[in-house]
Amino acid sequence: MIDCRTLGPVELRVEGSPAPAELLWRKNLALLVYLACSPQRVRAREHLIGLLWPESRDAGARHSLSEALRVIRRSTGDGGLETQGDRIRLHADAVRLDTDLFQALAAAGNWEGAGDLIAGEFLEGFSVPGAAEFEHWLAAERAAWRGRCVDVLVRRSEGLAAGGQAGAAAESARRALALEALAEPAVRAVLRSLALAGHRAAALDEYERFVARLAAEVGTAPEAETAALAERIRRERVARRPDAPAEPAGGESRRPPLVGREADLAQLAAAWEACRRGSRAAVGLVGGDPGTGKTRLAEELVARARLDGAAAAAVRAVEADAADPWSSVFALARGGLLDAPGLAGAAPQALAAFAARLPEWQERFGATVRGLAAESPGRALREVVRAVAEERPVVLAVDDAHWLDHDSALALGAVLRDVASAPVFLLLTRSREPARTELDELQAHVGREIAGVTVVLAPLGPDALEALARWALPGYVAADLERLTRRVQADSAGLPLLAVELLHAVALGLTLGEAGGAWPKPLRTLDQTLPGELPEAVVGAIRVGFRRLTAAAQAVLAAAAVLGERVPAAVLGRAAGLEGPALNGALDELEWRRWLIAEPRGYAFVARIVRAVVARDFVTPGQRQRMRDAVTPPASRDSSLR
Repeated sequence: MIDCRTLGPVELRVEGSPAPAELLWRKNLALLVYLACSPQRVRAREHLIGLLWPESRDAGARHSLSEALRVIRRSTGDGGLETQGDRIRLHADAVRLDTDLFQALAAAGNWEGAGDLIAGEFLEGFSVPGAAEFEHWLAAERAAWRGRCVDVLVRRSEGLAAGGQAGAAAESARRALALEALAEPAVRAVLRSLALAGHRAAALDEYERFVARLAAEVGTAPEAETAALAERIRRERVARRPDAPAEPAGGESRRPPLVGREADLAQLAAAWEACRRGSRAAVGLVGGDPGTGKTRLAEELVARARLDGAAAAAVRAVEADAADPWSSVFALARGGLLDAPGLAGAAPQALAAFAARLPEWQERFGATVRGLAAESPGRALREVVRAVAEERPVVLAVDDAHWLDHDSALALGAVLRDVASAPVFLLLTRSREPARTELDELQAHVGREIAGVTVVLAPLGPDALEALARWALPGYVAADLERLTRRVQADSAGLPLLAVELLHAVALGLTLGEAGGAWPKPLRTLDQTLPGELPEAVVGAIRVGFRRLTAAAQAVLAAAAVLGERVPAAVLGRAAGLEGPALNGALDELEWRRWLIAEPRGYAFVARIVRAVVARDFVTPGQRQRMRDAVTPPASRDSSLR
């Protein structure tokens, strides 16, 4: 059996051993590959002579062909090559081509396996001088296989991106682009994966290079789909990388790879895709205890939806919202709907409902709705979503939906009911505590009367934690990674939030001591665990990360810990004694390094338990009082008590 790899520089092995030198002679190798690629592996003798020995005299050409067949037969065995009159047949079992396996894997949708076979162009670097017909055939085969390989690598990139592996997706897309520099599907895959990985500037640079390359080589502009994707990336709001101390290798943005959640993201992405393409309302509900990665999963889905061209409104509910009627409905109106195409087509009474409460809406629609009676906020939300969905798909995302106020929770359910035939996707994350009847009822109907999916996140297992450790500490050998993984699993209880903090701290020099007892205590969640009950390694990791921040970022983070669950930027600035570029730089740093998360109403800690540690360990009583005085001077508080 001869194994022949053709997708890249040609490689031959005979019965598992290196091929004999004479089999690698140009025309012998060309004849072998050509026969193996021919229909039914059969060719006429005269055809082969004309292909590879066109300039030889008839007798000499026939002798050369016979010699080449003799060399091939020596490696295939007596039954591997048959000659019957003018016909030459290569037996099906004589040569195993990588292209045959490639096509089988691609037909089965195994993009990863097929992609692994691609090492370059078909017969890369190979040629037979003087054999013009063979060269014509080779050029046609290269073009055909180039297209097939680009398609497989793009599909592989899309699959990796759907599973949250944006870095690997970008690598696969770049391989496709290396094969065909003008392939727009490959360019779009590169742009999309870079954007999902948080490398917006790199994605836009890639696009500009492609525009220049396209203009120089063929004199055309990118397809509308490619240009639209680039424009969506350009408009996307992202946290700016701060000018601060560099992170250790493997953790440049403190944004770890999405490990252990690939299947969950794929389920959500499939539900969103069905909603978008099928024009029907659907819900994605992500459940799990605090720290299990619900926020990250929701962010990944919303980012994909925006790249797909959706109008996305994303907010985060906090405990205070539960007692504030319609708070989340108004937050969604501020969180992305105002800029959505099609909004002006909503009923004026619906626009009036938001203009009456929100300055941004008043500024845009005040003159249009002056004197009109406003709809109720819930009905207004339905009408606005309906109008926007006529132009493009809509995603409404609420993180920590268990803190939704009652009216907003009912309004979101009504949106699903009343715009059932529109591409509207409701994405909710929730913890098991506090219990919410509205969410329980919604969840009971998901997958039945309501299209969509429910995923429940569990703590990460050893394999996922080891993958995180390998990302954060690429220099560790296998044995050290195994020991570290066991320790991180014990100290983090498998919660991604704390596992990442521990691994970052270890990369910065934290030494993990002996593991303590099991935690959290049975039937208690992370939020119910006081900072003093956390393993000392976890608290130490948070301290290490805090001390790595700039002084301005530390001051803003301390203010956020003191002032509440969600604080506007201006209020944080007053408490921290910062304004202008200094404040913006500190907020960018905290958002980039995943301490704070931004939403239209202000900034909140990514994790409440981290807020508790910062408030306890990094703020003195005097600092706490001064921060509160800066926001609400004592005189104002005293007058309010009179």
